[in-house]
Amino acid sequence: MSQRKLIKTLILLLCGFILFSAIGLVILWSRNTDQSNLSQITNSSRISEVLNLEISQGENPLIKDEGTEKKKIAAQAIAEKNYQEAIQELTQSLQNNPNDPEALIYLNNAQIANNKSYDLAVVAPIKTNPNGAKEILRGVAQAQQEINQLGGIKGTPLKIIIANDNNSPEMAKQMAQELANNSEILGIIGHWSSDVTLASADIYQSEKLVAISPISTSVELSSFGNYIFRTIPSDRFSGSALSRYMVNQLGMNKAAIMFNSQSNYSQSLKDEFTKSLFSDGGEVVGEFDLSRPDFNPRNDWQQAKNQGTEVLMLALTTDTLDQALEVIKINKNELFLLGGDDGYNAQLLEQGGADVVGMVLAIPWHIAAHKNDPFVQVAQQLWGGEINWRTALAYDATLAFINGLERTSNPTRQSLQETLSQADFSFQGASGSVNFLPSGDRNQAVQLVIIKENNLSEFGYKFDVVPPFNNN
Repeated sequence: MSQRKLIKTLILLLCGFILFSAIGLVILWSRNTDQSNLSQITNSSRISEVLNLEISQGENPLIKDEGTEKKKIAAQAIAEKNYQEAIQELTQSLQNNPNDPEALIYLNNAQIANNKSYDLAVVAPIKTNPNGAKEILRGVAQAQQEINQLGGIKGTPLKIIIANDNNSPEMAKQMAQELANNSEILGIIGHWSSDVTLASADIYQSEKLVAISPISTSVELSSFGNYIFRTIPSDRFSGSALSRYMVNQLGMNKAAIMFNSQSNYSQSLKDEFTKSLFSDGGEVVGEFDLSRPDFNPRNDWQQAKNQGTEVLMLALTTDTLDQALEVIKINKNELFLLGGDDGYNAQLLEQGGADVVGMVLAIPWHIAAHKNDPFVQVAQQLWGGEINWRTALAYDATLAFINGLERTSNPTRQSLQETLSQADFSFQGASGSVNFLPSGDRNQAVQLVIIKENNLSEFGYKFDVVPPFNNN
């Protein structure tokens, strides 16, 4: 073979090798891609299956500590679409345990059966904060009960889907997508903490699904998008009210703040209080992070005092309540105490005792200022006791959807958002007139409450409205 033919043969062999190698790589890549896609589909399906266990219209009770045998039987009946049996069992369950909002929601759903309905979902931290979740569900259940007893929304009843997100940002994002994928759901009531609402808000915005939070107060939500609303005033209102009270009523102008750097709500309240106090002529002389691994309550309290602090503003959260209580016990009423709405809970009264007397908190609503309101009278009869601001604001969030649906012809997610965004959209809720600013924020001042001794209350202490509102 001549040298020229040999070179030509080698070139052909090399080209063939390159060609077959390229084909092999394409096939291998294609197989790997298919396997990757299959893996993603499998993971997506598995996530959906797991989330479905945390979503219920009645076929799967989520609040286990309220479970009666009747409620379990009703759940099975709903799963089998035996609605008459479910109605009987849930009615008896509520007779045994009338303070169970989940059972009332499932009863209202069972009465709808397979008929047409307008569907909303309420997302709450059912397993991580069952008491807080029940406070929200009571407001939603009451609004659903009232509208359905009146014949529904233009003749169409309201169905409520309950979902648990464990107050976890990651789980909330997955839950938001799962709920958004259900085209029957026209709106979301939730979530709990500002961090969780912020984590899921992007999905609601992109899916054009209105979400109304009765709990989240972070100012960051104000500019998030036109599908995000809330019936609770933002931290801007709370920070301003606490600052004015400190400067104008207490006559003090030096404050230290203890906050949770891991919480968007806590940082938001800290920032708004700081800005308001500066505008009112006061100053923040120190900031202390309750979530620090090396947080030392005695040393930090002493440092705050040494810096001339007259007022200690505790922007505490549920997961830093223990640290805040340590500070409160060390303080023993020496420095005046202020706080936000996360401090409004029984644990603060029970464990704080005499050391929290005189502490003032900014909350959106208090029953003492609304004793004669129809909402309060119905709620006390329905639940057999007093309710708090979380129930009132969840009621208002549900009413916002009800009023929006009533004013929208042929309601869709988009048309509902357009109705809620109208400048003249307004209705009377549990906490007064409800209307939304262009930011989606609630346009309403907050209520200041003070902790007092009270021998008739469960722990010997109670929250009461700050004068001059006591006579309202």
